[in-house]
Amino acid sequence: MAAFTCTSRPPVPLRSESRMASSPSASLSARRMFAVSPDSAGLRIRLSQSSSLLTSKVPRPRRGIVCEAQETTTDIVSIVNDTTWDSLVLKADGPVLVDFWAPWCGPCKMIDPLVNELAKDYTGKVKFYKLNTDDSPSTPSKYNVRSIPTIMIFVNGEKKDAIIGAVPRSTLASSIDKFLQ
Repeated sequence: MAAFTCTSRPPVPLRSESRMASSPSASLSARRMFAVSPDSAGLRIRLSQSSSLLTSKVPRPRRGIVCEAQETTTDIVSIVNDTTWDSLVLKADGPVLVDFWAPWCGPCKMIDPLVNELAKDYTGKVKFYKLNTDDSPSTPSKYNVRSIPTIMIFVNGEKKDAIIGAVPRSTLASSIDKFLQ
């Protein structure tokens, strides 16, 4: 439900290590600062300062690419939660793919467009659902979901496969294809 867009605009500094940056003995890690785009809803990036800026008293962030997440909606992938889990996933006929995610999870936002594309490609063959782990914590704990994104494939109510992390589209497609008759 989120797509990434990148724009070129100056970031707004959040924290500056100006006193450390002016010191010649400061390490490279101490000469970093965090920045955030004004309309990126809190997405932070870490900027390094060039050596020419280290001699100035007030460090200036470098211009660069700032990526930000934007919320989008999709009607392809339905939402499942703890109360609808049994009826939608466990009692479903055929394969069901469930994407365990959270709104604060960067890799979850990266993999979301892939899940939406696959949902379009496998329409009528596989049912796709998303489960927000913050809103429905008991189902992920029942299936030992310890990191997100986790994608699980169920066939006739039985867990058959789990894919952990943001993986390429081809990995997801091959995992789905294993369970299609």
